[in-house]
Amino acid sequence: MKPAYRGIAVLVVQGAIALSVYGKYTLDRERLPRAWAKAAPVDPNLPIRGRYLAIRLEVETGPRPSEAGLLSIRDGRLVLESDSAPFASSTHVRAMRTGDRWVLQDPVAFFLPEHAADPSIVPRGKQLWVEVSVPPKGPPRPIRLEVR
Repeated sequence: MKPAYRGIAVLVVQGAIALSVYGKYTLDRERLPRAWAKAAPVDPNLPIRGRYLAIRLEVETGPRPSEAGLLSIRDGRLVLESDSAPFASSTHVRAMRTGDRWVLQDPVAFFLPEHAADPSIVPRGKQLWVEVSVPPKGPPRPIRLEVR
């Protein structure tokens, strides 16, 4: 096989891999439940990973809050349910209490375009919110940010 044909074959395989990942995330955004959650920026820039915003998501809790549970969506909000709650996803997460709020222990990353303004700088009196989709397994996936 000529080197040019091998190069074209590698290009086709890499293109198929990239398109399959794009297709998977596009389908997930359409079919997975979505919710809005308050967000608190943790680390706006890490040179190794590029330009991104690490955010902790605030969750509402059920009647008996605990440090671990399953994520669910109720009335468009992200809720931490006990492990035995009906209609909860199988996404097992840990949360921690900060004052009177509960936030997910592991931050999620929202990647920013190179020349976009830093959304972690929020004007006084406003809050940063993020729309997330909740997959059956794994952490919530941020879709978009909003300042309210």
